[in-house]
Amino acid sequence: MNVIFMGTPNYASAILERLIRTDDIDVVAVYTQPDKPVGRKKVMTPPITKTVALENSLPVYQPSRLRDEETVTELLKIKCDFIVVAAYGQILPKAILDHAPCINLHASILPQYRGASPIQQSLLNGDKESGVTAMMMNEGLDTGDILKISRIAIDDDEMVETLFERLTDIACDLTIDVLEHYAALTPKIQNDAEATHCTKITKAEGKITFDGDALKLYNRYRAFTPWPGVYLESGLKLKKMRLEGYCTKYEAGAILSIDDDSIVVGCALGKLRIFTVQPPSKKAMSIIDYLNGKRLTLDDILA
Repeated sequence: MNVIFMGTPNYASAILERLIRTDDIDVVAVYTQPDKPVGRKKVMTPPITKTVALENSLPVYQPSRLRDEETVTELLKIKCDFIVVAAYGQILPKAILDHAPCINLHASILPQYRGASPIQQSLLNGDKESGVTAMMMNEGLDTGDILKISRIAIDDDEMVETLFERLTDIACDLTIDVLEHYAALTPKIQNDAEATHCTKITKAEGKITFDGDALKLYNRYRAFTPWPGVYLESGLKLKKMRLEGYCTKYEAGAILSIDDDSIVVGCALGKLRIFTVQPPSKKAMSIIDYLNGKRLTLDDILA
């Protein structure tokens, strides 16, 4: 079968690589976002999906607007059996949706977490389960009929990077499964009344205080490490920590105990054990070294 693939980040590139390795599938075109300036020197950098495509001698298209008439006309000339979409970053216009069955691999159990940051949102909410949904695309945002869902359990201390990797693995398997058994699948309409939404993560969302619930703060750490990270008003990043308790009330930010490699800090509800921090414009360091430099001790406030 011939497949047009659309996707941009690592999640998409892994699915593209699986499609390329599958004997009865030919990827006839790859659509991805335009190259972007990266870093302080603003070096123009291609999406990882483009790199994978070029390494495998596949034609690459990078329209800034998929809806432009010229772009649509060009795509409609490419014969295909399916269009597979994974974190592409643009809405498909109706003309493309009508060109071939368009299948999206969304990293949540739809209709939960429609939108741009489903993996982070599942951790923020402390979910015990996540998954990938293969769905038929329509003109809405993640609102199409469901073809199949693969599910996995989430560990209490699982970080976003490992959850991302695990969901990517099952997304690759699900993609091939759905394509090979497409004719036998019965699309199921989503229940819009159960839908939830999530938006793109911003750097400002990493800012925290100890005035809140330790469990919720820990979940923010799980969801936002390494980017945007979690940090205090002072700019101090909390690089490594774990939940130490979530039932007792404490003075927010108070240093409750100091051990060889870590400290325990109180929250309005619960407490956190902190191992590593990073002050603004400095390298990461142990929390003990940080305390010594700031001359902080028991009952002082970490801020």
